[in-house]
Amino acid sequence: MTNFLQNMAGMSGMTDQVIATDFLISAKSGIRNTAFALTETATPELRATLREQLRVAVETHEGISNYMVSKGYYHPEDLSEQLQVDIRTANTALNLSQQ
Repeated sequence: MTNFLQNMAGMSGMTDQVIATDFLISAKSGIRNTAFALTETATPELRATLREQLRVAVETHEGISNYMVSKGYYHPEDLSEQLQVDIRTANTALNLSQQ
């Protein structure tokens, strides 16, 4: 989305946060699903492959988390601040739906 369209839609500056949040949620889901699959695996080869995928998924999650923390989108150690970010994001989404 171009800056012009973002400004028109009231989303200026929100696009990166939305994409990063979606990516973080997907990474968490991937970690959970991979860990579950790992516990159900019978062969050593597949187990080793899933362990490697789990390692990469955890590293990806760390990278996304670090990016979001550096941008002020994510505050995993300060729930009060995270709540404020979530409220601002929700209010922005509500305002967009009313336009």
